[in-house]
Amino acid sequence: MDNGFSRRGLFGAGAAAAAILAGVPATAQAAPRTSGMTLRWWGNNSWEIRIGAKTVLIDPWLTRFKTGTYTPEGADPRTPLSVNRALIDGYLDRGFLRADHILVTHGHYDHLTDVPYLARRTGATVLGTETHLSLMAALGAPEDQLAIATGGEDLAFDGYAIRVLRSLHSATGDRAQVAYPGTRPLSRRDRPRVIADLLEGGTLAYAVSGGGASVLDFGGSNYVESELAGLRPDVVLLPPGGAKVREYVPRLLRTVGNPRYVAATHWDDFDLPLGQVKDAGGLENLRKAVAAASPGSEFVVLDHLGEFTP
Repeated sequence: MDNGFSRRGLFGAGAAAAAILAGVPATAQAAPRTSGMTLRWWGNNSWEIRIGAKTVLIDPWLTRFKTGTYTPEGADPRTPLSVNRALIDGYLDRGFLRADHILVTHGHYDHLTDVPYLARRTGATVLGTETHLSLMAALGAPEDQLAIATGGEDLAFDGYAIRVLRSLHSATGDRAQVAYPGTRPLSRRDRPRVIADLLEGGTLAYAVSGGGASVLDFGGSNYVESELAGLRPDVVLLPPGGAKVREYVPRLLRTVGNPRYVAATHWDDFDLPLGQVKDAGGLENLRKAVAAASPGSEFVVLDHLGEFTP
């Protein structure tokens, strides 16, 4: 956890909560910046990528309502969807959060629920599959801000670029199954009400570059190896898990050229509110797997609202 660059490592929940309530990050000793890109972790797979005056969000989910996902019983599929608008407004109104693009990796509740409201508040362009866009339109997202993606898009914007990659969701259990599978056509009907209504709907990965650096994000513990050929990101945002995936960590890191940084993502218990960080159980196994597969890569663990500059 001792990474010699600007970031906040894992620290006490009390300090994190105080920082959240104040709406500003906790203080840290800053190291010299080496690129014009800064990454901030909002928990789960929620990432903020700042490149100059531009901001890209991936799977922003600040609300973090209780589902039981990491209990022995698992998530209750009847859990109602909710958006903590007051929490989100607090960050937006203080200028602590903004977005030019929002990238959706898949349609599950812990990735998509807050996106329609954030899109309305920020005016950001939202990328996702047909299913993701359909779910968001039904949840009230401005349809003129929704841009469909299928994987293969290589898009250039003012100061940054986004490459969309076909990807795969985590496959768990004895039968390697995907939670809440399925798709739906574009429609603003049938508003999702409970977490089971938010279908996976296809999974995407994203490579974002700008400011002299590049980052590759996976919203699930799986990938399409052929999509990654030739990519050489500075940072890989990697979830734990992948038990059913052949050589999950070594094959991935080998394919992308053993990146300088591997940052853990999607490892915290998101039944707890923003500011209360608890390992859901996979962090140490991920750390060991990265160290064994790519000993030259620095393993990065951030607290909520922790940030670093690659």
